[in-house]
Amino acid sequence: MRVQRESYMSPIRSTISVRAYAAIYRLLNRVSPVDGDCGLLCGSVCCRAEDEDRTQNLGIYLLPGEDALFTKDEDWLEWDFSRAEDSDFPDSWNGIVYFIKCEGPDTCRRETRPLQCRFFPLAPHLTKEGQLNMILYPDNALPYRCPLIKNKIPLSQDFIKASYTVWRRLIDDPLIRDLVEYDSAYRRKSKLTFIYPHR
Repeated sequence: MRVQRESYMSPIRSTISVRAYAAIYRLLNRVSPVDGDCGLLCGSVCCRAEDEDRTQNLGIYLLPGEDALFTKDEDWLEWDFSRAEDSDFPDSWNGIVYFIKCEGPDTCRRETRPLQCRFFPLAPHLTKEGQLNMILYPDNALPYRCPLIKNKIPLSQDFIKASYTVWRRLIDDPLIRDLVEYDSAYRRKSKLTFIYPHR
């Protein structure tokens, strides 16, 4: 199923240009959480369209403006969209957000996979003082078990530092910073695993 063309609202736009997004993709193409394909550890569970219990569809939201790197006719992605106002996003987000699902690990185009796939299992986190940190994605927030998180497998330092560098650039965009702040405020009372810089 391909994305229906949105006609009643415009997609949320970013101050980050398509050219900058393309450069970010190129940088992250050179790093990986571990040597080799981490999907071999879990059967590529995060690349499948259903969770382990087959009770919910898995997918990710694209960041504002990231959709410009895609045609929306990719044969390995299923596209959907919704109004940010109707979903769990910051109040500053108004317009269309894109939600995509992978058709499966066998069809994945790794060189063009979206940013949220590339960063995993890391997530950006802002402290109350506004300091950016990379944390390990909270395990209890996932609909599947990731061996990298569960078994505390050491991640590549190049991957960690590249992810941090990219997120420092991304949060220059006010809407993306609002999203990171929104997510960070939600989980500040949780026990977090800080990866970089160490607290």
